[in-house]
Formats: sequence, C-alpha cells, structure tokens
Amino acid sequence: MPYLILAAAILAETIGTTALQASQQFTRLGPSIVVVLAYAVAFYLLAIALKFMPVGIAYAIWSGLGIVFIALIGLLVFGQKLDLAAVLGIVLIVAGIAVINLFSTSATH
Repeated sequence: MPYLILAAAILAETIGTTALQASQQFTRLGPSIVVVLAYAVAFYLLAIALKFMPVGIAYAIWSGLGIVFIALIGLLVFGQKLDLAAVLGIVLIVAGIAVINLFSTSATH
C-alpha cells in the first residue's frame, strides 16, 4: 500500500510540474491553479507514504521517477530534446531505483 500512495504522489507531482511548464511562468490562470492543487496533493500523499517508508528511500523513488516522467513528457508533449548524456543519466536513475527496490533492506516490501 505505501508504494501505491507513493505512486499517486509521483503522479500528482508529475501533473503539477507539467502544468508548471504550461502555466508559462504563472501567466496562465488555469495551469497555475493546477500547479498549486497538484503539488498540494503530491506533498500530502508523500507525507502519508512517509509513515511507512524511510524518507531517503521514498524521496529517491519520488525524485527519480519524477525526473524520468517529466523528461518523457518534455520530449513527447513539449518537444524538448534529450541528448545522449541526458538519456544515459536517466537510465542510471532508473537503475538506481531498481537497485533500491530489489536489494535494499531499507525499502518497504
């Protein structure tokens, strides 16, 4: 269950960050409202997940997957390009998350 809550928090954070780009530096009201609401939900859900998971593990997963999702959204939705170094870095982030979840005794299973 903690991973489901964390996944929902990551989804909300991803929505908020996507809306942040769409808000054009808070000059568009609709996306700006989505930013505030999505981040509020994201941090609330993260706080709940932290009842069951160590903060370092939860934040590593939160930030790592957030980076991956936002990079993909930037590429697919906003037409932002990723060079080889960026792709390799993202692959290493995913590998790090996999190592934490598969081998760490600190992670909640």
